[in-house]
Amino acid sequence: MYRKNAALLITVGLLCALEYLQAGMIAFASAPIRGEIDASPEEFTLITALYACIAVVVISKQRWLVERLGWRNFMLGSISIFVVGALVCGMSDDLTTFTVGRVIMALGGASFMTSARLMVNFLPPGPGRFIGVKVFATGLAIGTASAPFISSMVVIEDTWHAIFWVLITGALVAGLLGMRFLPSAPAPIDDRTPSTPANILLLSVSSFFLLYVMQRSYYDFYNETFILIAFSLLAALGLYIFFHAEHRKDAPFLKVRDLMQPRYLLGVALFCFTYVVLGANNYMLPYFLQTGLGYSWDTIGTFQAFGLGGALVTWLVMAMLIPKFPAPKKFFLVGFGALTGFGWLMSSITTDANMWSNILPALFLNGCFVMLVLATAAMQTFRDVTHHDTLFAHAYQIKSMLGQIAMAMGTALATLFLQWRTTLQYNNLNGHFSAGDPVYLEQSQHLAQALTPQVGAAAANQISLSMLTQSLHQQSTLVASMEYFWFVIVVAVVALGVSAAQKTFR
Repeated sequence: MYRKNAALLITVGLLCALEYLQAGMIAFASAPIRGEIDASPEEFTLITALYACIAVVVISKQRWLVERLGWRNFMLGSISIFVVGALVCGMSDDLTTFTVGRVIMALGGASFMTSARLMVNFLPPGPGRFIGVKVFATGLAIGTASAPFISSMVVIEDTWHAIFWVLITGALVAGLLGMRFLPSAPAPIDDRTPSTPANILLLSVSSFFLLYVMQRSYYDFYNETFILIAFSLLAALGLYIFFHAEHRKDAPFLKVRDLMQPRYLLGVALFCFTYVVLGANNYMLPYFLQTGLGYSWDTIGTFQAFGLGGALVTWLVMAMLIPKFPAPKKFFLVGFGALTGFGWLMSSITTDANMWSNILPALFLNGCFVMLVLATAAMQTFRDVTHHDTLFAHAYQIKSMLGQIAMAMGTALATLFLQWRTTLQYNNLNGHFSAGDPVYLEQSQHLAQALTPQVGAAAANQISLSMLTQSLHQQSTLVASMEYFWFVIVVAVVALGVSAAQKTFR
């Protein structure tokens, strides 16, 4: 029994870590990967939308498949498909092959985190199950913190394919361990949840269009605003119709009606809010550190890993405090306080900021926020539905499905905000970029004089103009990023107030 429980706990941690590793590594290394497979940003956007769309559908079918295949066959099949997809990606050198690999990876691996959390319920209620929850959260923290570090290292070594060898190794270990404890029997026919192809098709089409439109908004929003908003609303309507239809059914695919409880609804809203912020910050931080402050790729990856290590440290402290002081409100308040501190520190950074003393503390607070809010929400949201395995599974599936959409929404919102504010600040600063501006004349003449002895007068004038243009772009990015972090402060303070006032999570 001890060996089975140990295998279960290691598998839970591995599967959760793999989910955050694959998402984090590919997102962080997206620009180098695009260059290697000769893909435009728009083409890579399609891959991302496809993966997220397939993830939503696969997560929705997780319980349905387990009931018919049994846990062992389902997990071994999922891991095998994921490994095949990772192999295809790992051997790819063009857009088509990489896209096929990512689609196969989504079919196999999209439900890893959901399955890992449901496996925790194989443990009996009590201290043993809480250990399972702790291992699950530890896997989340390790995967989140490791992703930028590993991806930056393999990119620097010019071996981006190694990202997929890491994923394959972890998946194979999880599969071998799973064979020791996963039950093989399918659920009795009378206990199986039904599914209708029409509703799954509606979910697939709606989620794809919503995710794809959000991804396309990075490039086309200001040129095709009306079309993108119209398609977003139509896709959102499709998702609403899907959930509304499930709510009305007597024998639903997902037990939406039974989940209409204040604790669950507030918890899912909290998850979605946190995923939106997480998606936005994950996009902003590397861009700000590289474009605004000029740090190298490997430096950014290493320090982001150090900062997100704050999630692991925070969870270790939480794991000691929760048994003695289980009330959740204080964790939410501290979490949103950490987000406020993160925004405050980042909003005051200048171009001569020190990575250790100025930036790392802010990144650490961001990691603290992620774990304080997500881990506490995970323990509180599902408290009223754990008595029924199917209901709990459906509750977690819906949360994970909405989480995929919320992360994409956060990235889209951050991108649009940055484009808007950078363009505005660039235009404001560009007003001084003329021969009649005394500051511009002084700077250009100073640079030209310094460069003339090395390159000659004509080349010196061209280089000085290029350097000032680059500085203009950097300054506009820096100011726009400061505005973003001030917006984060406002959002965090509002969330802090709502957390203090709400009475569901006391």
